[in-house]
Amino acid sequence: MSDFRRRLTRASVGAEALFERVRRRRRHQGGPVQIVPYRGLGTADELFLSGRVIEDRGVLPADEAATRWANFRDNWRRFGSRELAAVRVAAEFAGVRNVATTDEEGYFRLRFQPAGPLDAAPWQIVRLELLDPPIPDEAPVRAAAEVLTPPASARFGVISDIDDTILQTYATDLLKMTALTLFRNARTRLPFEGVADLYRALEAGIGGSEHNPLFYVSSSPWNLYDFLVEFMAHNGLPAGPLFLTDYGFERDRFFKQSHAEHKLASIEQIMNTYARLPFVLSGDSGQHDPEIYLEVARRFPGRVAAIYIRHVSDERRARAVRAVAAAARELGAEMLLVPDSAAAAADALARGLIEALPAPPT
Repeated sequence: MSDFRRRLTRASVGAEALFERVRRRRRHQGGPVQIVPYRGLGTADELFLSGRVIEDRGVLPADEAATRWANFRDNWRRFGSRELAAVRVAAEFAGVRNVATTDEEGYFRLRFQPAGPLDAAPWQIVRLELLDPPIPDEAPVRAAAEVLTPPASARFGVISDIDDTILQTYATDLLKMTALTLFRNARTRLPFEGVADLYRALEAGIGGSEHNPLFYVSSSPWNLYDFLVEFMAHNGLPAGPLFLTDYGFERDRFFKQSHAEHKLASIEQIMNTYARLPFVLSGDSGQHDPEIYLEVARRFPGRVAAIYIRHVSDERRARAVRAVAAAARELGAEMLLVPDSAAAAADALARGLIEALPAPPT
């Protein structure tokens, strides 16, 4: 990096920090706050979870009848989140208590080592409470965090992209993507046909009770976390931890992590946490999922059960993806460029990953 670019980046960081300090001073004058816990992941030996403490700006649950203006207002509030820095969050799980302090952007991270055996259920519940409320003597600020601990019956895991893999985003068309993001909501955005059936079948596995875990890795910002969770629940997609990004600056670069760096780091964390499991990787051809998944196959030989790439781009890109697929095949990882979820499901059935597509939930 040139000296000029380094100075420019540091100046940008300084401007952002000054802006954030002004916002925090305004925020601490009053107003309700909330703990936003993100779904965590863990094993019988250790649990990991994170979240954010922000001002409650009154974002409402999605409504199919909401106007474009109402959707714009809620989405604007999401992106204009006002975070609380340097406040403590207490967490309790099975008699173990930990305390974390939020960073300058309101994020906190917690690790637990359970004192005893976990519940048989795949999801563990961690209770959270804010120890430093901005307004003393108000009602306690509390939340419950879900942490996924796959059971011994799990035969493989699934790691999925979000944009243009499960959610119709049009990420290669900036204007269309921006309009959808700002003027639609979790009930009016569209999933790809059949993707929920496919993912429920992968979660169920053979016999219907494998409880194979799903993880969602995306370069979407954490500000969209509640929207994505609501979108998935509304469309019948299996619940799973989300690995999103924090938009902003670092001292020596404009963006904290590139798309590929973020995805690779997140996938490595998942696969290292569940070292006994192979994984199915699901993405699309619109950005760099094929190349990222090829690198995953290199780093984790023998751990990639299948790779499904939804074709959402032109024929030139399709040829490039087929070349990447050939390189993946040499590593023993089969990468398929598929037109839709039905084609991926047919392959998963042939590989013995699923038994049959389940009926949609009622």
